Amino acid sequence: MRLFAFLACFLLFHALYSQESNYQSLIINKSLIQDANAVVRLNETTININSINELVVTKKRVVTVLNELGNRNVNAMEWYDDSEKITNIQAVVYDYLGKEINKYKQKDFEDVSAVSGGTLYSDSRVQYLNYTPVQYPYTIEFISETKTKNTGYIPSFYFLDGFQVSAEKCKYTINYSGSDLKPIIKEYSFNTLNISKKEIDNSIVYEAINIPAINQEILSPDFKSIAPKVLPRLVNFHLEGYVGKIETWNDVGLWMHSNLIQGRDELTESTKSKLHSLVKGIKDDLEKAKIVYQYVQNNTRYISLQVGIGGMQPISAIEVDRVKYGDCKGLSNYTKALLNEVGVIAYYTHVESGSEKNSFETDFPTLAAGDHVILAIPYNDKYYWIDCTSQIHPFGFVGDFTDDRKVLVIKPDGGELVNTEAYVNETNYQSTKAKYTISENNSIKAEVVIKTEGIQYDHHFNLENNNSDEINKYYTATWSNINNLNIENYSFKNDKENIVFEENIIVSAQNYATKSGDRILFSVNPFNKNEYIPKRYRNRTLPLKIDRGFVDEDEYVIELPKNYRIEAIPNAENIESEFGSYMVSFEVDDLKSFIVYKKKLLIKEGEYSKEKYNAYRNFRKKIAQIDNSKIVLLNKSTN
Repeated sequence: MRLFAFLACFLLFHALYSQESNYQSLIINKSLIQDANAVVRLNETTININSINELVVTKKRVVTVLNELGNRNVNAMEWYDDSEKITNIQAVVYDYLGKEINKYKQKDFEDVSAVSGGTLYSDSRVQYLNYTPVQYPYTIEFISETKTKNTGYIPSFYFLDGFQVSAEKCKYTINYSGSDLKPIIKEYSFNTLNISKKEIDNSIVYEAINIPAINQEILSPDFKSIAPKVLPRLVNFHLEGYVGKIETWNDVGLWMHSNLIQGRDELTESTKSKLHSLVKGIKDDLEKAKIVYQYVQNNTRYISLQVGIGGMQPISAIEVDRVKYGDCKGLSNYTKALLNEVGVIAYYTHVESGSEKNSFETDFPTLAAGDHVILAIPYNDKYYWIDCTSQIHPFGFVGDFTDDRKVLVIKPDGGELVNTEAYVNETNYQSTKAKYTISENNSIKAEVVIKTEGIQYDHHFNLENNNSDEINKYYTATWSNINNLNIENYSFKNDKENIVFEENIIVSAQNYATKSGDRILFSVNPFNKNEYIPKRYRNRTLPLKIDRGFVDEDEYVIELPKNYRIEAIPNAENIESEFGSYMVSFEVDDLKSFIVYKKKLLIKEGEYSKEKYNAYRNFRKKIAQIDNSKIVLLNKSTN
């Protein structure tokens, strides 16, 4: 038996190590598996800048996928278009022992459009490996090479793919053919990571080993802002037949204006005539701008078009005018041309969009900055911002898609970094006022008025475009604490001039209150109960970040059933914290048939150390407890 056990162990050992041992899942360092759905065994990218108009990028990537969630980190894909060609692409799949399962050549890769179905035209495509795993863990080795004449964009390098992904070995090399093509590189979030850098013989090499996964935690900075990465750029570059030199953001703006925008603002005579009739008699430039913006909203629609110089050049204004659609670039350029025709200055503006506030780096001017275009209209020493792709947003309101971030305003004489509108704390306001009645049969009947401003407006105003089924589902979900909710009536008022949205709702529900013998119990705040308590972490690793603050004010007049009196009512509360404040009060009328309930909650935006997360959690927990307080009524006939 001992001999048999020895032979079995020997055969297993031999089976393990006779394979490609580097790709075995069993030998991965345990520290890299912790909190990880996938381990990047090797992430190697080599950039060869052979000349100002030849860029070759080779990649070798080996990923061990530990579970189903890790499939998203395989990234066995490569983008290409008319300017960038794939010269090599292949992959090999291994099982957990490092044994080869399948090999894939270029013909085996799927080839699809790289943009969504809402895009009318784009030459951008992607080849990707469509592999369905049969067991976990497994490993994919992916190799690719691309070649382009464009050097306006040099691929950046992330040492980690994202949250819940670790890296065993990373290597990023940039080789350049002369000093005039030496890239400027900005390094981010290296901190205490084991990342080395060497510069020798027209070559820059970064290497890193054993980078553990970052566990994703709620209320933390987004991954892009904390990820270890390097961003390169060339001062001298070539892009789609154009040669340029960029040393400052002013240079970026000047190059973009000269090569992307200038000369694309022609309009037909009939359109010019229509515009002048629309603004006839109006002297104020801001009023003219509002009229033109409304005209664009009423007469065009958004559709993506990835064409032009590197996908950055807008289609001409005259073409948008003819077809009545365009992407963010085309619609912004078109609106800019319309405004210019009526004497209103507007600047084409590049921005990094999304709910995360991603700003352009003041010390890193680059053509690669931005994925969206809006307009900046100067008026009385400030900018008014408009997103020309929206058919519903009020003039001068951009919401949380492009708020509070540094953007590039492009002018004829160059570019300028400017901050967009910031909706801070009190400006994100919601008022909820209600009159509701509690009946002896435990039912509730209420008239509710909700007014929202700022980012809270952005989250509400689209209700007016929904059908009745969608509106009923919305309120049922929002007030899920009210069982058997019946929406009896509703109406909306969208004040686009002052950017205030008002909801008037009449609701009722059976068995809202709870009867216990001679007593009736009910929760005092049915329409804006703050029950949110952040998740508990035993060992928080990331800072606490509150992206946007807000203020909620509630005021309810509560009519009590005639045959009942107040037996117990919560105490008034006033809580002050560095994260905000919370106040609640109760007033009882002289006849004790009405209660006036008032609440005000302020949450401040900001970034705080990880050590303060528990304090914030306790702050929200206390609010949730108070907001869930109940009033107890006692039948008057009871002694």
